[in-house]
Amino acid sequence: MRTALVIGTGLIGTSAALALARRGVTVHLSDHDPGQARTAAALGAGTDEAPEGPVDLAIVAAPPAHVAASLADAMRRGAARGYLDVASVKGGPRRELEELGLDLSSYIGTHPMSGREKSGPLAATEDLFEGRPWVLTPTRDTDTEVLNLALELVSHCRAVPVVMDADAHDRAVALVSHMPHLVSSMVAARLQHAEEAAVRLCGQGIRDVTRIAASDPRMWIDILSANPGPVADLLADVSADLDETVRALRALQSSDEDKRREGAAGIEGMLRRGNAGQVRVPGKHGAAPAVYESVVVLIDDQPGQLARIFADAGHAGVNIEDVRIEHATGRQAGLVELMVSQSAAPVLTAALRERGWAVRQ
Repeated sequence: MRTALVIGTGLIGTSAALALARRGVTVHLSDHDPGQARTAAALGAGTDEAPEGPVDLAIVAAPPAHVAASLADAMRRGAARGYLDVASVKGGPRRELEELGLDLSSYIGTHPMSGREKSGPLAATEDLFEGRPWVLTPTRDTDTEVLNLALELVSHCRAVPVVMDADAHDRAVALVSHMPHLVSSMVAARLQHAEEAAVRLCGQGIRDVTRIAASDPRMWIDILSANPGPVADLLADVSADLDETVRALRALQSSDEDKRREGAAGIEGMLRRGNAGQVRVPGKHGAAPAVYESVVVLIDDQPGQLARIFADAGHAGVNIEDVRIEHATGRQAGLVELMVSQSAAPVLTAALRERGWAVRQ
């Protein structure tokens, strides 16, 4: 691939353009808002000048509701040898293109499974997709050349290609992305009018659950409008679980011992089902989840503290598998939870204490 046209210079389009430009591809940028395309160009993502002729690959990074129209326009203009989109829903756009009577041999639907709570070109980074799954949904009609161009794009972005059926993809993202986002928003909404004293007690758990609720509602309306059925089906299942959980909690309030036992069993069953589902979430590098030991260190909120901890762990020969930070309420301090292999935990604990760190048991 020598040339590409990115149509839509938001977070995803600009990030892909940055990755391609850094690898020597001539990238042309287009957006319904010319100012946004100029911003992406100023960031080094390419040029906002139109290409003189067909490019190798056109990448449509428009919202799901506008993907089919943008693709149809580009295909009718003969803008590229191959076309793909990066929308989070795949079945709908393909059916819309089929209804328009377009030849889809030069098209492939794709979806990079990466993003941020922020949107727009200024939020873009060239490494946004690195190590992340990038779904490709070819059909029997897809030209081999177009599939190869898509695979080249994924490679330039250092993502991991995953081939799926379009409708299976839509059901999957409803489960692992769209439904969780709505649930996160519902939990976060409980905080809107909560007492300040309660909100000040927020810890890492509520931050984890509500993090994605910070995303742009307008963007999510577009996404959910393109995949409402599968999301609604999943939320109906969640609603049934909530009803059962509420009944179990009410039973725990009863003065009747049998009802309390029944309520406790219901809550335990729900929690154990959660355990069973959580262990299926892929671990590091997509491998089976591993069991790590936690080493918790108290640090001051000052420049260089994390760098010192990581350097000291490196000197001890310990690889940090994951890290979490919880800031102390009302203090310029926090707790850093270092996740390491079980065999490395005592080694790291001893090494950090030797270097003066306050390690919690």
